[in-house]
Amino acid sequence: MLAIAAAVVFGFALLLDLLDNNLGAPDLFSWHTLVLIGLLLLALHLAGFGRRGGGGRWYRGRRPGRG
Repeated sequence: MLAIAAAVVFGFALLLDLLDNNLGAPDLFSWHTLVLIGLLLLALHLAGFGRRGGGGRWYRGRRPGRG
C-alpha cells in the first residue's frame, strides 16, 4: 500500500516538474519535497510498515510444500 502511495507521489512530482508549476505554494509543493515524501513512503514500505496480516504470515493453515 505504501509503495502505491509512493508511486502516486512520484507521479505527481513528475507532473509538477514537467509542467513547471508549483501550485501557488513554492515552499509546500516543491519538486524536492514531493520526492522526499515519495522516498520516505518507499523506505517505509521496504521496512515492512503498512502490511496487512502482520507477522509476515502469507499463508493460511498448513505450510505449502509439506506433505
